[in-house]
Amino acid sequence: MSEDALELPLDVTATRPILEHIANKWTVLILSVLCTQPARFNDLKRRLDGITHKALSEALKRLERNGLISRKVLPTQPIGVEYAITDLGRSLREPFAALYNWSLANGSALERAQRAYDTAKGNGGAEEGIR
Repeated sequence: MSEDALELPLDVTATRPILEHIANKWTVLILSVLCTQPARFNDLKRRLDGITHKALSEALKRLERNGLISRKVLPTQPIGVEYAITDLGRSLREPFAALYNWSLANGSALERAQRAYDTAKGNGGAEEGIR
């Protein structure tokens, strides 16, 4: 069996809680940004178009709790906070890069499939299109 193949049966009980923490859009995007360099809260917010202050704050707390990022208080006036990826978070770089590249390569195919589905179902408009 190939190293890349998923082993069956899948252990959903063991993996679901972990995937719930790392497999959401903000986690993937936040860690992708922090892979390149540490960033402050407002810098992250600017770079993550569409994220709300509350969603970013909650995601950063969850990522810190899970050991994927670190939070460092900076000795500035006013006090600043910088977030950096940890070694554990960095270990997700390769699978996230693969997912990101897959998204770029297959986004238009997904959009075509959605349009075909909507047309076949008489839906006309996309219910949840790709943005």
